[in-house]
Amino acid sequence: MELPEAVKTWSQFFHPAFMWILLGVSIYTLYLGIQVRKTRTADNSEEKKQRKPKRDKHYTFGSILLALLVIGNLGGMGVTYINNGKLFVGPHLLVGLSMLAVVTASVALVPFMERENNLARNAHITLNVVLLGLFSWQAITGTQILLKIIGSLTSSDAA
Repeated sequence: MELPEAVKTWSQFFHPAFMWILLGVSIYTLYLGIQVRKTRTADNSEEKKQRKPKRDKHYTFGSILLALLVIGNLGGMGVTYINNGKLFVGPHLLVGLSMLAVVTASVALVPFMERENNLARNAHITLNVVLLGLFSWQAITGTQILLKIIGSLTSSDAA
């Protein structure tokens, strides 16, 4: 069954918009993680009382981010395949797949972090900083790809 041309055309814009929103969610989740770390290392007992609600919020946003990153990644590949009949194996696809591996490894460390394993905690932080760097790079290359798509749409409209 062939999708209507309008659906194929406009579906190309969902993945970039969705991923830009997730980049913002990633930055916010990082901010929450920093807040949790501050309460963990605080000397003030009042700040330590805020640790659990902050940790729970960080955990919730991290879980949502994991799920939506997988969905966004698969959605981007799906839309590309639907519109082109193939995936373009290049840096954007490979880094996107690498991001899935990094975020999965990061989340897999949570049970160890709950047992106060500092190595796991530091690895979690490092992996998420790497993830944010890759995500930022993806935003740039994704915008370049989007501009090419827009260019091809406007040149085909002019013809």
